[in-house]
Amino acid sequence: MRIGILGTGTLAAALGEGWARAGHEVAIGGRSRTKAEKLAERLGHDVLAVAPREAVTGRDTVLLAVAWDGVEDMLESVGASGGALEGTPLIDPTNAVAHGVGALLTGHGESMAGRVVGLAPEARVVKAFHLFPAEQRTRPPGGRPRVTVAMCGDDATALNVVGALVRDVGGVPAVLGTLDRVRQSEEVAGFVIGLAFAGFDPGSAVPRLPPHDRRAGPQR
Repeated sequence: MRIGILGTGTLAAALGEGWARAGHEVAIGGRSRTKAEKLAERLGHDVLAVAPREAVTGRDTVLLAVAWDGVEDMLESVGASGGALEGTPLIDPTNAVAHGVGALLTGHGESMAGRVVGLAPEARVVKAFHLFPAEQRTRPPGGRPRVTVAMCGDDATALNVVGALVRDVGGVPAVLGTLDRVRQSEEVAGFVIGLAFAGFDPGSAVPRLPPHDRRAGPQR
């Protein structure tokens, strides 16, 4: 696939490296062209550093790897409201949470993915990659368990595209439902972040089912 990444931080680096290693064409565009060039050089695999607008042009999918409070400026800069992302699967991994607390900063009943839809109305938004630290989102070495990547989206084709990219970095895609469930998913992220900052292992707060009790839900 031709993948565009908006952002130059740890998530952009982790997923960019994994996707490039899997054979995808990756283009990185950030507010700083210098940072984009340094990241592309570090990742290798013919990763490109481009202007943000070019990172969304002619791509099979785009990752919005910026801080939640930079989403509006970034999407505006690439012309999202004018149709620059029309029909493109747009991956939203953002979490609008209070630092060190995990409380959501979006309005009552609002989600970050909902904001993204409003800013890029013609994109096919998929919520994914927002529950684990960046270093756990790439293929794990050895025999460690693979990460389950919870996803929400309204478009089946976009979910299939993102699901394939989840598998390419060693994850297991799990579609929870449409974007109507995103708020719930983002609340879970806040719960996980709050526990982690308080010094607790979030995994220890979630019941673990024995294999014979697990129910295989629909995966894409």
